[in-house]
Amino acid sequence: MRPLGTRFRLGNAITDEQRAFLEVYGYLHFEGVATKDEVSTICSARDRVERDWLAENRRDVNGIPLFFGRGEHGGTCVQRMPFSSVFSETIHSFVRDERFEPIRLLVGDDARVGDEEKDGVVFNKFVNVKGSVYGRLGWHTDGLRDLFYLRMPQQMLNVGLHFDHITREDGGLRLIPGTHKQGFLSMCFRFPYFVWHRESRHEICVETKPGDLTVHDGRLWHRVARSAKTGSASIRRSMYVPYLTGPYEPKGKRSKVPLYHHLGRLMRSFVFKGD
Repeated sequence: MRPLGTRFRLGNAITDEQRAFLEVYGYLHFEGVATKDEVSTICSARDRVERDWLAENRRDVNGIPLFFGRGEHGGTCVQRMPFSSVFSETIHSFVRDERFEPIRLLVGDDARVGDEEKDGVVFNKFVNVKGSVYGRLGWHTDGLRDLFYLRMPQQMLNVGLHFDHITREDGGLRLIPGTHKQGFLSMCFRFPYFVWHRESRHEICVETKPGDLTVHDGRLWHRVARSAKTGSASIRRSMYVPYLTGPYEPKGKRSKVPLYHHLGRLMRSFVFKGD
């Protein structure tokens, strides 16, 4: 078994070694999946969608609220953008590139990109400035979300593209390997959800470079640490692609805000007060 921190290369298929690593630790890290030019193109597409939404004074997309905060230059920034691929053909085409076929098959033979389901393709932008609502994100699992759909947590693989060079000093993704196999009570109560930011002696820092791709089981305990830097130097951009199986459940303009987002609004008002 390769050691924690191993960076793999994404080939034409997921290898037995990579499957075993995911089974034991709950995550995989692939380096250099997107090129420098693609990273620039995707980030430009994200910025165009943001400008359009701000001009429209849009507050939500298909019932999913937008997260507004202060950007690196002092203006208003959309820090969490759901359904981004619906509003950008560039993003829509990119997430369907054939290089990602091994990732889709890892989820399931019938897996699809959920552009219009759940929260769609979500683009996050973390920045450490006064007024940012996404400077960090406390410990949580995504498995708890299933309870709001009245079902027990199932495996859900989070597939993330990363667009900035992030070291431990830059904050970034922290995981506790192996916690995807924890019991239900541990998943619910190991940490206070979202409000607990302290470092765990069991966590690892996932240091990424532009174009890297990560896969992690949503049942893992994970958080996003605050950057030690401020302003433009603190930016961390990532895009999460939902690969879904089962019934097709698209969201529309009349979709209601899910219960877990109502809870999220309350938590943000507490977590980010004076942050």
